[in-house]
Amino acid sequence: MPGIVIVGAGQAGASLAAKLRASGYLGKVTLIGEEHVPPYQRPPLSKAYLLGEMAQERLFLRPESFYAEHDITLKTDCRVDAIDTAGRTIVLGTDVLEYEELALVTGAVARRMPPAIGGLLDGVHVVRGLHHIDRLAPEMGAGRRVLIVGGGYIGLEAAAVASKLGLEVTLVEMAERILQRVAAKETSDFFRALHKAHGVDLREGVGLERLTGEGRVSGAVLTDGTELAVDLVIVGVGVTPAIELAEAAGLVIENGIAVDAQGRTSDPHIWSAGDCASFPRRGERIRLESVQNAIDQAELVASNMLGAGVEYDPKIWFWSDQYDVKLQIAGLNTGYDRVVVRRGEKEGAMSHWYFAGERLLAVDAMNEPRAYMVGKRLIDAGKSADPAVLADPTSDLKALMRA
Repeated sequence: MPGIVIVGAGQAGASLAAKLRASGYLGKVTLIGEEHVPPYQRPPLSKAYLLGEMAQERLFLRPESFYAEHDITLKTDCRVDAIDTAGRTIVLGTDVLEYEELALVTGAVARRMPPAIGGLLDGVHVVRGLHHIDRLAPEMGAGRRVLIVGGGYIGLEAAAVASKLGLEVTLVEMAERILQRVAAKETSDFFRALHKAHGVDLREGVGLERLTGEGRVSGAVLTDGTELAVDLVIVGVGVTPAIELAEAAGLVIENGIAVDAQGRTSDPHIWSAGDCASFPRRGERIRLESVQNAIDQAELVASNMLGAGVEYDPKIWFWSDQYDVKLQIAGLNTGYDRVVVRRGEKEGAMSHWYFAGERLLAVDAMNEPRAYMVGKRLIDAGKSADPAVLADPTSDLKALMRA
């Protein structure tokens, strides 16, 4: 039998393969990845790994021996060129591989600056994969001048690491404020103050016009006319879902590879999960870029490949580490019309609670794990909270769970 083929050896791919075996699947499992290393965790790449606090082997999700021990054929440094949906095969160079069921868990790719404005100059980096960080790390020397383009979580995390390493950091954000697309003004204000306190030159409402240099970047011209001398540039302007294979195969694409509630694409024998997949939720189609979604959705797809017939209902949470602040986010704040601010028990700790009318949508918790846990449990249970109680820092958050 051809078995199950998984294209994409990231968090979702590794989770899917392991879940198939844990669920008792005895057929052939093939896991294919373009990188030369086994599946690894991405969050520490731009933090602990870049800081030199984590060895490469500690990034690996499982020891390389795990795959052979569980009869999973792991093909690294291997690119899939095409999918033949009629013949149920994939093309890898000169090889053709049959599949019974196929999973596309191809993840996402970092957006780059256009070549026309200097995006291909040496010294211009993104921070998505292991090879990106290995290329960037030798350049992160104390006293060097780094320009970070983008004030989302990717850019802010890069700024925090660069500041810790002693670089001179300038960050530009084209929008009116950092985190404008993903967070309330209150959260933007918190992180703006944090970065400025660590010496970051943070410029909002200013974009990058072009990078300059002969072969290697040496300067930047901003949209307000400012010219900066720079030694390197980190581009943190988000990611795009890796849909090329799916699109060429004729699958439906809608903000990623469109899947149904069970993770099946428009082809009945092809499935998708993780950063590249969009799925239906509460009357709309969404795509989540998070580790937890990659794991949960991939494991659900594994179960559904084996006939479980379960629909996906994600428990949504994210996190970001910047300096000594751990931001934990529960829920999605889409459509909020009110933010309740709660001061934490410790100095500088804070939580921001998003409401749409009387309904609690999400919470941003900065060094406030209790607020995060209570908020997450309320949201997962479909419960709300009294804004007046939340705003009172002396109130007992746990009591909200009993209400």
